[in-house]
Order: sequence, then structure tokens, then C-alpha cells
Amino acid sequence: MAQVKKEQVRDAILRAAERLFRRDGYQATTLARVAREAGISPATVYVYFDSKLATLYAVYDPWLRRRLGALARRLASIREPRARLRALLAALWRDIPAWHNCFANNLIQALATSTLQERYDPALLRWVEARIAEVLRDTLPPQRSNSLRQAHLAHILMMAFDGFVIHRRLRRGAACSDACIEGVCDLLLGAGDRRKPAHR
Repeated sequence: MAQVKKEQVRDAILRAAERLFRRDGYQATTLARVAREAGISPATVYVYFDSKLATLYAVYDPWLRRRLGALARRLASIREPRARLRALLAALWRDIPAWHNCFANNLIQALATSTLQERYDPALLRWVEARIAEVLRDTLPPQRSNSLRQAHLAHILMMAFDGFVIHRRLRRGAACSDACIEGVCDLLLGAGDRRKPAHR
């Protein structure tokens, strides 16, 4: 007889998984530990999630969407293009990588160790890149926007995000510098109307 799924059990699994991923990282977290933390049997976890990667995605996807939703609201209030681009890059390359004990590093660990059977689904990456491309389209001046494909540029920015996440994890407290962010702003907007960023 098939087991009936209960929302409160699924929520308990996700809360336990998030605590363990955040505290110990993907590699050190096992589904047996998630089950123990949630107060259920390991077999019950598999009723809801077919792998540790699927469990991580169920936690990571809404976490990243919330971060980017808050960022989109903040960017909408910034009118000056350089300030908006600077805020986007600082969030992607400095703020989000630092959140919750480098929580974003969990996905990098997961994908680096995943098997073909775990079937990576790029839907979240596509969604994120589409949001970034929208910001770029609304930020870059027409002469720059026409020469750059926002989708490709968004993909490059996300690949750099992965690099900054790893950098943050390997060198505790290290962050993307203002000079790096300003340099990319110069590349995308031109250095002509450069305004000094707030120091961090």
C-alpha cells in the first residue's frame, strides 16, 4: 500500500535539512541525519524525496528566489544605471554568497558530486538568469544593450557567482571587492560617468 504524504512531515524534513545544510554543508549532511533531525525514519525521507540533491533543491530553490525577490524590489527603487548595476553585482557576488554560513555553497558541492542518476534540473538557473537579464535590459544604455546579449551576460554573471561562492567558502570572510565590481560596471557601462561607490 502506498504511503500517504503529509505536508507537516515534508515540512519537518525540509526544516531539518535546511538546518543541517546551513550548519554542516552538503557533503557532511546525509539523509539519515536529516531523518534523525526531523524525528522520522530514513525510509520516510525517501517517500518525499528521491535523493539528497532533490532535498537540497527543495530547500535551496525558495531560499534563492526569496533573496532575488528582495533584490529585485531594491533594484526597482534605484534609478541611476551605475548604482543599480553596482547593487546587482554586490548582491550576486558579495551578499548572497555570504548569507547563512555560505549556504549557496551547498548547491556547488551537490552538483560537483552528483551522479547522472540524480538528474540535474537547470530550471532554477534559467529562472535566475532570466531575472538578471531583465535587470540588465533595464539598466544598460541602448547602445550597450544592443551590442550585448543579456541572456549570455546573465549566464556569465551567474558563473562568476559560483566562483565567488566558492571563494567565500574557501577563504572565510573574503568577499568580492569594490574594485572588482566597479571594473565590471566600467566594462558594461563605460568608464565615462563613473561615480564613487560607498566603501565597505
